[in-house]
Amino acid sequence: MQNTAIEARPQNIRSIMSFLREHAPFSQMDENHLAHFAENATLRFYADGDPVLSPEDGPPRHLNVVKQGRIRGERCRSKDGESETTFEISKGECFPLAALIGERPTQTVHRACGDTFCLVINHETFVALFSESEPFRDFCLRGVSSLLDQVNRHIQSGAMASINPGTSLDTQLERYSLRKPVVCSPDVQIRQVVAMMHDHNVGSMVITDGTGHPTGIFTLRDLRSMIAEETATLDDPVSRVMTPNPCCLTTIDRAFDAALLMAERHFAHICVVDADNRLTAVVSERDLFSLQRVDLVHLARTIGTATQLQTLVSLRSQVSRLVDTMLAHGADSGQVVKIITTLNDVTVRRVLELNLEKEDPGIGFTWLAFGSEGRQEQTLLTDQDNGILFETPEGMTEDQVREKLLPFAERVCRDLAECGFVLCPGNIMASNPKLCLSSAEWNDWFIRFIDASTPQNLVYSSIFLDMRAIFGPEKPLATLRERVVERIQKNQLFQKMLAGNAVLRKPPLTMFNTFRYASGANKHTLDLKRQGLAPFVEAARVFAMASGIEEPNTLGRMDRLAEKGVFAPKDAGAWKEAYGLIQAIRMRAHQEMLEKDLPLSNYIDPDDLNPLDRRILRESFRQAQRLQQKLETAYLL
Repeated sequence: MQNTAIEARPQNIRSIMSFLREHAPFSQMDENHLAHFAENATLRFYADGDPVLSPEDGPPRHLNVVKQGRIRGERCRSKDGESETTFEISKGECFPLAALIGERPTQTVHRACGDTFCLVINHETFVALFSESEPFRDFCLRGVSSLLDQVNRHIQSGAMASINPGTSLDTQLERYSLRKPVVCSPDVQIRQVVAMMHDHNVGSMVITDGTGHPTGIFTLRDLRSMIAEETATLDDPVSRVMTPNPCCLTTIDRAFDAALLMAERHFAHICVVDADNRLTAVVSERDLFSLQRVDLVHLARTIGTATQLQTLVSLRSQVSRLVDTMLAHGADSGQVVKIITTLNDVTVRRVLELNLEKEDPGIGFTWLAFGSEGRQEQTLLTDQDNGILFETPEGMTEDQVREKLLPFAERVCRDLAECGFVLCPGNIMASNPKLCLSSAEWNDWFIRFIDASTPQNLVYSSIFLDMRAIFGPEKPLATLRERVVERIQKNQLFQKMLAGNAVLRKPPLTMFNTFRYASGANKHTLDLKRQGLAPFVEAARVFAMASGIEEPNTLGRMDRLAEKGVFAPKDAGAWKEAYGLIQAIRMRAHQEMLEKDLPLSNYIDPDDLNPLDRRILRESFRQAQRLQQKLETAYLL
């Protein structure tokens, strides 16, 4: 082996530190720790093909950082004895972390690919940094998954710098509590309230009781309605026309939460309260200018007030543009998914309202969403998974109710298809008589579903156990969901079969940590939904159901499982990060497909990703493997 070790002289320390700052985990390390690394580093050169590490060398005594060139990992194939490349290590990446921490030989030969330079520190320096630097230690223990937080923070800070350095999607509403809100008591005349609003140049007035608790809100929109409908005079007390029990968020909630609530409820103002429910601020749509620029609230309101189906159809293209802008402005994948789901919900509700205006079946109902829509995890590629839950009116049978609701449901599903919600190929839609059921019928259906534990029912579990009410009364579904979760908690056999089904869909990694590609027509691609996201979704569902958690959202389930002690907080954090990264890559791929006018697909070619994305994607899949291993251990699979 021919290689040259070049000692890092003092004049080179500055340039070494400058290089390290460009790469994780060094970009997060304290200056003195970074300097300690640079002062103890040597620069080694390896010619193309030179071995750098091999299993025969024993436990490694050095940490390497690629400064220039690449390192490839090689293993012998058992069939023919030929070596194959199992991974590549690029500029700024460290190796061999697992072998160093485990004090064991590497399992692969590390070989230079082209002329390669590595910064090298000895074992003593590595141990010192591992002990003293938390970012370095966290990276060594958790691997590439710890990069995700750093990547998200970097993207977000860069995007928000172009908008406003002090305001971002994650800004806490406490920021808006610096301005004293304009308030009045319930007995003040409307005339005086309007004058106060004019004097203070505000669009709303919060009505509070003697202890500062908000009891109502009066806005300019309320004033216009009052005058147009002649419901009161200017001399009447504001309590007569105020909206009672205004919607409130707390000071620790985020600007994103406020914007999402405005979009969902068509509000223009949100009250902010402290821990004692005392009013501290009023946030308006105008205040959230960092979000107003991406037009989330305006788009939701336009969809929610559309008077024709064709208007809804034309607005769907704006959702894609909004996603583009949100990603550019630093929104993480969880936020973007919530935005898409919120706008989809508003669209579905408006389609239902337009159809009710045309021809009301005269029967109350709850419109249900299943699958990814039920979990609030929709992306731009979505189909319809919906159903109807109704209470049977006195004097009618369930079949008579269905006779009225099914034609209505068929029209709604057809209109939703025009808006871009693809008709479900498996007919999981409200227009299917089997999915238009009374509360009693749904309850009986789930009893059979859980107790029978057939292969088909296990397939259905990925759809029907994630359910949410989009339109209509929510209480019937809440009662049904509580019964379903309670029944699953008591049925260990169903849990075990659910767990067994959840681990069948393996993350796409081989034992050598290379990608395992999809087969058939999509060769050399990865299915980010079925191979990447599904292992997290299905494992979290099993643990949540077994723990009595009714939350349908995957990340929400992980949070609740951590709170209950089922998941260790650091594990839950790593799994949430990995899930978020896969979702982010999936959404970015969808945006690129739309730009190229290609049909949306969940398949990607990993060769199209940059080295960092490929590296983090592999680590995300490893995290999915860890979660499945926990499931296998819990249920002795």
